[in-house]
Amino acid sequence: MSANGNAPKLDAFDVRILAALQRNGRITKIKLAEEIGLSPSPCWERMRRLEQDGLIRGYHAEIELDRLLHTATILVEVTLRSHKAKDFEAFENAVADVPEIVECYATGGGIDYLLKVVALDIDHYQRVIDNLLLSDVGIDRYFTYIVTKQVKSSSGAPLIPLLQHAGDPRAPR
Repeated sequence: MSANGNAPKLDAFDVRILAALQRNGRITKIKLAEEIGLSPSPCWERMRRLEQDGLIRGYHAEIELDRLLHTATILVEVTLRSHKAKDFEAFENAVADVPEIVECYATGGGIDYLLKVVALDIDHYQRVIDNLLLSDVGIDRYFTYIVTKQVKSSSGAPLIPLLQHAGDPRAPR
C-alpha cells in the first residue's frame, strides 16, 4: 500500500528499479538508469516515488560480522503457554527489546514463533533465553538449534522470479 492507502501502480521499470536496488543499494543514479533502460531524471523520479509509497523501506550495509568477532547463530522454536492476544502481544513486545534476537516470525502449526538469535557464544545465548524466561513473557517451551554452517543467505526476496511465476505482467522478461 502507498502512503495514501492505495496499492501503488507499478510497471516493469518500477520492478526493475526495486530489484536493482535490492541487489545494490549504493548503485549510482546513472548506473541504475542504464541498468533499467531509462534516462536518469525519470529513473530518479520513479525511485523517489517508490520510496514515498513505502515500497523502499531503507538502505543498509551488509556487514561481514565474522571479520569483526566470532559469533554463534541460533534458531529457536518457541511455544507459549497461553494463546490469547495479550500473550502474543507481551511476547512480541519483549522480543522487540532484545537486540540479539535479529529475526522473529509468528508461525502457524506446531510452534508459535521461530527466532534467529546472534550471540557471542552459547553461554551468551543462554543468558538471553534465561532473561526471557525470567521476564515471564509466557514461554511454555523452547527448542534450540545451533547453526553449524550458513549455506545460503539473502536479505531480499526474489522479486522478479516471484512476479514471473505469478504471471504478473509487470515482471521483466
